Amino acid sequence: MTDLNPRQREAVRHISGPLLVLAGAGSGKTSVITQKIAYLIQECGIPASKIVAVTFTNKASREMKERAGKLVQGKEARGLTVSTFHNLGLNILRREMEFFGLKKGFSIFDAEDSKGLIGELLHQENASDKIDLIRNLISSFKNDLISPAEAVSRAETDAELLAAKVYEIYNRHLRAYNAVDFDDLILLPTTGFRDNQELREKWQNRVHYLLVDEYQDTNSAQYLLVKLLVGSRGSLTAVGDDDQSIYAWRGARPENLVELTKDFPTLTVVKLEQNYRSTGRILKAANAVIANNPHVFEKKLWSQIGMGDPIRILTCPNEDAEAERVATDILNYKMMHRSEFRDFAVLYRGNFQSRLLETKLRELQIPYKVSGGQSFFSRAEIKDVMAYLRLIINPDDDNAFLRVVNTPKREIGPATLEKLGSYSQQRGCAMLAACDEMGLGLHLSDRQLGNLQDFSQWLLTTAREVIDGDSLNAIRQMLLDIQYDDHLRDTSGTPSVAEKRIENVQSFLASIQRLAEKADDEDDKNIEQVIRKLVLMDILEQQAEEDDSDRVQLMTLHAAKGLEFPHTYIMGLEEDLLPHRNSIEAETVEEERRLMYVGITRARKTLTLTHASRRKSGGENMPTTPSRFLEELPQDDLEWEGRTSNRSPEEKKTLGHAHLAGLKDMFK
Repeated sequence: MTDLNPRQREAVRHISGPLLVLAGAGSGKTSVITQKIAYLIQECGIPASKIVAVTFTNKASREMKERAGKLVQGKEARGLTVSTFHNLGLNILRREMEFFGLKKGFSIFDAEDSKGLIGELLHQENASDKIDLIRNLISSFKNDLISPAEAVSRAETDAELLAAKVYEIYNRHLRAYNAVDFDDLILLPTTGFRDNQELREKWQNRVHYLLVDEYQDTNSAQYLLVKLLVGSRGSLTAVGDDDQSIYAWRGARPENLVELTKDFPTLTVVKLEQNYRSTGRILKAANAVIANNPHVFEKKLWSQIGMGDPIRILTCPNEDAEAERVATDILNYKMMHRSEFRDFAVLYRGNFQSRLLETKLRELQIPYKVSGGQSFFSRAEIKDVMAYLRLIINPDDDNAFLRVVNTPKREIGPATLEKLGSYSQQRGCAMLAACDEMGLGLHLSDRQLGNLQDFSQWLLTTAREVIDGDSLNAIRQMLLDIQYDDHLRDTSGTPSVAEKRIENVQSFLASIQRLAEKADDEDDKNIEQVIRKLVLMDILEQQAEEDDSDRVQLMTLHAAKGLEFPHTYIMGLEEDLLPHRNSIEAETVEEERRLMYVGITRARKTLTLTHASRRKSGGENMPTTPSRFLEELPQDDLEWEGRTSNRSPEEKKTLGHAHLAGLKDMFK
């Protein structure tokens, strides 16, 4: 532990009761968590199989597991759980299926599946706004542990009442499909532990020490799950930062950090305030901005890196000039300092802000990547193959059935499926099972019935080969049987697009093989667990590709959390944009200020903030008001450009000579 500072060592060694590690941005919290895992195993004698560490994203989970694996190897590490909250919930459901009324091979509904089901229940498949609203409300009900009956009694608007009524029917259909949705992965274990002492004590005996990262992002259900798992033993280390809580819109409650002090009266608080990422001037700016929020826990980031460059504020006449200035600034800095494009990130409040910037970057031939693009798993060809696999491991999954029954075309039309759906509902069985029932023939023509039964028999035979035989080869044979490559060629705009889609399917099959080969537990090597992990990976990550190419990074402030860049730009520092108009009207500017704090603390060496004097709104160029956050910055550490000319003619001349010298150096 020689590489830890005194506060970090204190956090690692504290095991006599619950601990809150208040970890500022860039303060080395992952090192604390991984070193503590090693300390618990090697010094405290707690078996790795009794230790659970949880966080929120697959990326963070992977990093934590890799770093812990370097500290604890071989037999010592056997059984260690490092996972996301939702993977932990999935493992609990897998082991307690009977208790939760689930059958083997249960499905996990992603957002699209949930919206599809809600659309069917409303008989309004095309009312996307309404469906989105209801899905979001149902998700909120589940995150807040509100039952369907409670949701009805609490409803204050017509929309809430409709969502509450759909909620109960939606849950019934999930159970009929032998499925759970993403929120159920937390809700079901939490309510199960809360309502059943035997189940709760069983899992408390399995988890002797719990470490939780990003605690400020927990919602009500996650907080209670942690509390129930820890129990009276109090063997908990929670790591978080209330100043980086920026996900209230998806149920995160920064006040959960304060709740810890109430639920665990013996809680010890250790503050990590030394930052290893940013210059002193950047940290001074972050501290000054966030000081305007009320705090239960006070902390102040500091660094030994040195003060660094002033923070630049670029005032531009309009949004077009703002985008052009950022693009040319990046190019100039790169040329003068011989940086890489990957060293630069441009952050903004809303995705729409990237459009003009992308145009300017392309004009200057600057390579860039917009984060948050299409998920690998959201591609139609991957969802097709995934739906086949979901149906193979869970024949009750009607959503998967409806996606694949006529993909590729099998002459099974909407009229046939409508009659099949009505019959299966009357019989109380899944649509796949209904295909082989004698009574179905009374409702369909011989040809319609024959097509359905041919599909059903083929799928059941394929399922046996996938589950009981050589799974990967059986899946490949399945795709050959349905001539899926030909289907992709027929439905793609160009041959090159078709080949890319075929490559995507092959890449997906390779990921199935890798997951099976990497599994530590023999149970996790079987195809059912691999498929379920892939479904969860899709929901959690929404972006499967890793990209290390030399490109400028463009992303929203929300997407930037957890990342860092040598040179960071934040665009659109204007009232109604950052802070956002909705937050001003709802009087929730504190979260917007935390978002600004997160943006500032992404920067390592330089930070540049921009705003436009006029911006288009409703088709008109309207004057803007500079963001209040600019006023909250330490003014002595700022260098304003564009508002008034800061430089004398001599300074401008010197700067021009320096720029030319930099260009000449490049071509030597």
